[in-house]
Amino acid sequence: MEKKNFLGLSISELGVGTYLGDLDQATSEGYKQVIRTAYTRGVNVVDTAIVYRYMKSERDVGAVAKELGRENLIISTKGGYVPYDIDLRADPKDYFYENFINTGIINLQEMTPQGHYLGAKFIEWCFNKSLENLQTHYIDIYFLHNPEEQLNFFPRESFLRKLEECFYFLEEMVRVGKLKFYGLATWSGFRVLPASRQYLNLREILDIAQRVGGKDHHMRFIQLPYNLGMTEAFTLKNQEVNGEKLSTLSACQRLGIYTYISASIYQGNVIGRVPQKLKEFFGLEKDVHTALQFVRSTPGVGTALVGMSKLKHLEENLELFEKPKLEESKFLSLFN
Repeated sequence: MEKKNFLGLSISELGVGTYLGDLDQATSEGYKQVIRTAYTRGVNVVDTAIVYRYMKSERDVGAVAKELGRENLIISTKGGYVPYDIDLRADPKDYFYENFINTGIINLQEMTPQGHYLGAKFIEWCFNKSLENLQTHYIDIYFLHNPEEQLNFFPRESFLRKLEECFYFLEEMVRVGKLKFYGLATWSGFRVLPASRQYLNLREILDIAQRVGGKDHHMRFIQLPYNLGMTEAFTLKNQEVNGEKLSTLSACQRLGIYTYISASIYQGNVIGRVPQKLKEFFGLEKDVHTALQFVRSTPGVGTALVGMSKLKHLEENLELFEKPKLEESKFLSLFN
């Protein structure tokens, strides 16, 4: 498995995602087995979030990290949606009021209908709960989860102010040794036109990070979807760096930002939909291999995340990563 060196981290180009799945023990055991086996095959990236499977995914990741040795995994998690702890079996409304409303952590006027919230006190609560769930004293990468959700309901000025507030908290976590890096995990923000309400301007966000943390700030990662059916990260020139219009992936290369790709195989939706001609172009037989080869061969892609709770899926994905990537010139000919 090829590793990429970035600011002192050695990062595998495939990562285990933990988003989907039932809340049962079988799914938890599946994820644990996949993370263990992936690690023995050179995969050290595991991505989760406090809301994935109502905290069960974080706890599964934490159990394996403890077993393998925490320093052997690069763990990213996220905060931004109001979480619920399924293991407590409390009434969700009671849990919400006790933890967030009665404590003054959340102001209901500033929460979206989808339960999204951006505020330093809230992110602090989520961050500390994630540390507990992961049984660790530090997180490698902490993502603000789909922050652009806020832009559907609140003015951009207040959004940027809240982002700054969260960055101050996250830089403080780096300073005290509880965090290495932070960033934004997005769905729409980096793949829509600048005129769109949910658009995120990478340069503007990095300017905030620099104002908060100086030139050596730690806002060095973004996560965004990219796959055969959603190519905007590479094809849409919606960012600007030094007066040059660039795609988000190109802008990240220019600005020293590492990218995690979510939805690399679009939760399996590419299976059965990959044209034969494309498989021939990549010299591959399987749809899933073609889809992953497309992603990993794209300039600017750091790590491709794939949700895997079954060993057979891990094995199938690893088959591809034993092969070389497509040469850049050949890959670019796809778009000519």
